[in-house]
Amino acid sequence: MAEKRHITGENAADRMTYVGEVFTIGERKRKRDILAKLPKEWSALHDGGDIHIHDLDAWGLTYNCLAVDLREFFPYERFNTLSAEAKTIGLFDFLKEFLTKLGNEQSGGMAFVNFDIEAAEVLERLGIPFEKINDALLRAAIASFYVWCNNSHERMGKVSYYVSLNIGLAETDYGKYICKIILEEFAKTEATIFKPNIIFKVKSGINAEKADGGYSLFQKALKTTARKMIPTYLLCDAAPNKDIAPFKIAVMGCRTRVVADKYQKCGSVGRGNITNVSINLPRVALEIDKSGIEGSESRAVRFLEVWDNLAGTVSEILEARYKALIDERRADDFRTNLRYNLWCVPFNGDSLDEVFRHGTLSIGFIGLSEAVEVLTGKKMQKDKKALAVAEQIIKHMRAFTDKKTDETRFNYSLLATSGEQLSGRFTELDGNRGFTHKALKKGFYTNSFHMEVDSGLSAFDKITKEAPFHSYCNGGCISYVELRESPINNAVALEELIAHAVERGIHYLGFNFDMDICSKCGISGMFDKCPKCGADEITRVRRVSGYLEIVDYFTSGKKKEVKHRTHNRIEDEEVE
Repeated sequence: MAEKRHITGENAADRMTYVGEVFTIGERKRKRDILAKLPKEWSALHDGGDIHIHDLDAWGLTYNCLAVDLREFFPYERFNTLSAEAKTIGLFDFLKEFLTKLGNEQSGGMAFVNFDIEAAEVLERLGIPFEKINDALLRAAIASFYVWCNNSHERMGKVSYYVSLNIGLAETDYGKYICKIILEEFAKTEATIFKPNIIFKVKSGINAEKADGGYSLFQKALKTTARKMIPTYLLCDAAPNKDIAPFKIAVMGCRTRVVADKYQKCGSVGRGNITNVSINLPRVALEIDKSGIEGSESRAVRFLEVWDNLAGTVSEILEARYKALIDERRADDFRTNLRYNLWCVPFNGDSLDEVFRHGTLSIGFIGLSEAVEVLTGKKMQKDKKALAVAEQIIKHMRAFTDKKTDETRFNYSLLATSGEQLSGRFTELDGNRGFTHKALKKGFYTNSFHMEVDSGLSAFDKITKEAPFHSYCNGGCISYVELRESPINNAVALEELIAHAVERGIHYLGFNFDMDICSKCGISGMFDKCPKCGADEITRVRRVSGYLEIVDYFTSGKKKEVKHRTHNRIEDEEVE
């Protein structure tokens, strides 16, 4: 009898079906075909694990992600003859339709830049004033939207849509009301509902302080986070964001940030990342370690030289991919983009270059912690000199992308890559190369610039140590604090950590805690056996790489990471 086989997904959001399996077979074949057509040096770097070319199957076909403003493309005319009730339900039905179409037209996430403000203005333009809104109906429509975001694994027959709602800056009664409903209804959903990604923007003068009109919404957001780990927090007063109009900035997907534009369309609205390639930092360090160069300073200098050479090749890959996109695609290949004119310039010209040049090309990285350990023999969370080497590396990489932006016609950015697939893939490939350094033994590399997950740092100290990296990673990043348990009765502690993060310069912050859910009775907490019904069928939800997912679907590297995680204390502040 033939052995049964199983095609596994490549990220935690995958839920394999017949259609998904057929797609995966074709997807892997296309990736191999693309690699076969690329210059051998590029393909060898990807296959060997020096770099990772993300979304290879999308080469020459589409871009990555996009942030939009609902007010600018909502089809008001379709709703003119409908009742107020039908308009309310229809708004969220339209969102499902729109996100499905757009999600199948690009390879990455979709974000609304100010969803509470946008939804309020759309409803008002539809002839539903704040005084006449049907509260129960709106709540039901939003709750249904959450279920759809979480359960509709229809994209490619296996994946849910990556949807981000940026909220929190509303100043009208209508906008504040929508924000309130978004938070309350999410808090009420069952524990297994953990999508979409909701990002609460914190801004002094609007919601950050007790005297601000939106402060009660900030408090509601904190209480929702304490229950569900969502929302996460975009800190508009932190150094990387303070000079940007808060209404123009958003987080896409789990961390993508698009702001500066050399073509004068600054901000996130109508813009996105075109593509990104990530560099395996530990590999660079391991090669130097193997070469026999001695002395931390000499090794760090050589590291930067090797990285520059590798990043130069990555730049060639990014620009070749951009060229393939605009050469091989036409505007009518992107029917949703074209129909709704979603980008910051008209999406109807003869050349897609006029549109996509406003996007970004990102150079990403993973495993800074392990790379520094290999170079210096010290862990950066424990040694000031090692931490200084880490900042030297990140500062150098950002200078490289800035120089590329100045020298070329592209918006380059430095991305602190989410390491879901790469954390295990790079480690395995480095082991296959014969490297045996202790930094490989745990079986995964640490996300981007993060302190290691078992560092034992206090929450305040972790924030302090990671904050400097946020100012360099203009393509997106996140820091998060690992809590011992749900802070359901301690939202004040979260507010204190956010204030500390703003002061130190954290751009984007999240809070993690173990969320175990009984598959029979549905209660959640931290347990191996349900304390209510005694069942041992437990669903475990954790933050994988900036977004929440079920542990059973994690990649092997991320499963190993979860086992190593320790909490960050908030009882005492250990800031140097």
